[in-house]
Amino acid sequence: MTGQARQLLSAELVDRDAGTRFSEDALDAAWREQGSLLLRIRDVKVPLQESTDGVMRLDLIPVIGERQSAHLYLGRHAGTAVFAVAESESEDTYDSGRLTEPAGGWVHPFMTGERLIAPHRELMMVALALTNWHRTMPFSPRDGGATTPAQGGWARLDERGGEHFPRTDPAVIMLIEHDNKVLLGSNVLWESGRFSLLAGFVEAGESAEQAVVREVREEAGVEVGNVRYVASQPWPFPRSLMLGFRASLSPGADPADLIPDTSEISELRWFTRDELVRPVPGLLLPGKLSIARWLIDKWVDEGDSGR
Repeated sequence: MTGQARQLLSAELVDRDAGTRFSEDALDAAWREQGSLLLRIRDVKVPLQESTDGVMRLDLIPVIGERQSAHLYLGRHAGTAVFAVAESESEDTYDSGRLTEPAGGWVHPFMTGERLIAPHRELMMVALALTNWHRTMPFSPRDGGATTPAQGGWARLDERGGEHFPRTDPAVIMLIEHDNKVLLGSNVLWESGRFSLLAGFVEAGESAEQAVVREVREEAGVEVGNVRYVASQPWPFPRSLMLGFRASLSPGADPADLIPDTSEISELRWFTRDELVRPVPGLLLPGKLSIARWLIDKWVDEGDSGR
């Protein structure tokens, strides 16, 4: 188990080129550039290329035909313009008959892990966030009227000209530590043996720090303090921004007094670093694509002597 200086989904290797979004002419010009690429999304699965060196890449294809409103402009990687499209709209957006299936198949992002090269992880997450949002926004929440894509897919317009932008829901995820142990929980919906950090959405009128304290109290029945922000991660499943925190058990709180919220949590346990480095058979930890695993790995690498 090794820590990482930078999270897997925060490489900052894609130029979002926001200025191009506001000009239809600029978007058309980017589409027509030699070498411009298209990323197809099938529900939440992405197309992969086969790899002989263990490294995965997205199966990005040359753009075909004319740019349509359903083509979402992701930005540029290494100067190349990259667009995305939900494959369910393929008949309206490109000539699917000229395309072959991806050599590496259609794969859920959770299955790619850290093997997908960094810029392609970033492109994948932006594309998933946008396609998920467009899928849920065919009508205006203001009046129920139809909406249409605009600004290269970064907005939708209703029939009155009102603008609607991609929604991102803030959620906190927290590494709770006490006496060189970390608190992990198992969700009632997961298979037996899977554990991760506690997490929850920020409620209306609540700060992220308040959400950390409240969620731990609700899900584990204990009080925490010394709450400090660490890092964030996009998590478009379907549209969250995970805000990573660390906190400590409050002075006087008994680590044995854990009371799981049985509607969400089936089991709570304190784990030592050694138990996470050499897990017993059947213990499943978060996937390496997640900020949960990044926070856990970072904590493990600090060692019992501290940071």
